Amino acid sequence: MIIGVPKEIKNNENRVGATPAGVKELVKHGHKVYVQHTAGEGSGFADAEYEAAGAVILPTIEDVYGIAEMIIKVKEPIAPEYPLCRKGQVIFTYFHFACDLELTEAMIAAESVCIAYETVRDRQGHLPLLTPMSEVAGRMATQEGARFLEKPQGGKGILLGGVPGVKPAKVLVIGGGVVGSNAALMAAGLGADVTITDISLPTLRHLADVMPKNVKTLYSSAHNIEVELPTADLVIGSVLIPGAKTPHLVTRDMLKLMKPGTVMVDVAVDQGGCFETTHPTTHSEPTYVVDGIVHYAVANIPGAVPYTSTMALTNATLPYALRLADMGWKKACEADPGLADGVNMVDGKITFKAVAEAFDLPYIPLKEVL
Repeated sequence: MIIGVPKEIKNNENRVGATPAGVKELVKHGHKVYVQHTAGEGSGFADAEYEAAGAVILPTIEDVYGIAEMIIKVKEPIAPEYPLCRKGQVIFTYFHFACDLELTEAMIAAESVCIAYETVRDRQGHLPLLTPMSEVAGRMATQEGARFLEKPQGGKGILLGGVPGVKPAKVLVIGGGVVGSNAALMAAGLGADVTITDISLPTLRHLADVMPKNVKTLYSSAHNIEVELPTADLVIGSVLIPGAKTPHLVTRDMLKLMKPGTVMVDVAVDQGGCFETTHPTTHSEPTYVVDGIVHYAVANIPGAVPYTSTMALTNATLPYALRLADMGWKKACEADPGLADGVNMVDGKITFKAVAEAFDLPYIPLKEVL
């Protein structure tokens, strides 16, 4: 198969879809890999490393899209890339369709085969391609939250871990999945007073067993969140419904419960955000203030640590990319129902139910397309 790795063009997105080591494995399996000039530079990988791994370097993004049967990238295509996507071309990346009608309509028009990292499942029902970036995003959420609690950044001026004689900051983590547990672990490691909420009692029992003593668990309900908000210094939203738009668990009215300078980090922004007042921001302009509350809603948080993120992502995606390239996407999906769950769109038809429901568009089960 002919595989293309373009350079990411989203604001401050320095990750790349494959490392030189990943390219080497694809080439070893007999595939031809084309990498856009400087695509890996932001992650610390030079063109020469890709060439040594067996890739061919192409000068422009148009060249890569034009030649490739399968595109491997990190973030969803954005407007300049829409015309480059073509019928039957496999695009293997994070899409998060359910919160982006423009992207959804563009990919319907392109009639590409859209396989979304975020909805691929393993045999245990987990999300193996979302997990590594969720781990990074969860840890970064605490790191960025701590930074924006600083007074010059608009926060309350509170040190997350406090010092002897001064209480630590209070951190509320909404959602106890991969993002939330990593955020709580980082906050606890810095010495904060952490509360993590979830609607799953088995998840809360597990967290109670494995988390440090400065992490408390709480059942997630509107009432319990409202009780916690007045004393919270940092609120991290980490709720996920795979492939679907995230519900708003903190409303605009709830902001009045918090003190000015409180920081809210919405890691769920890719799926629409779990705070009503969320709108996507960028690494160049990461925050905004609503009713005195600092909002951080960068839509590609792991892009700030691209070396770590790219390495972790390729570790997870490479086995699936090899399967798609070796077998072709149809046979690979027939052989692996979890990979088939990643197919969100084929030939202009939406094959992932939550995406269709988000925009009240027709849904066609993948098996009917196959």
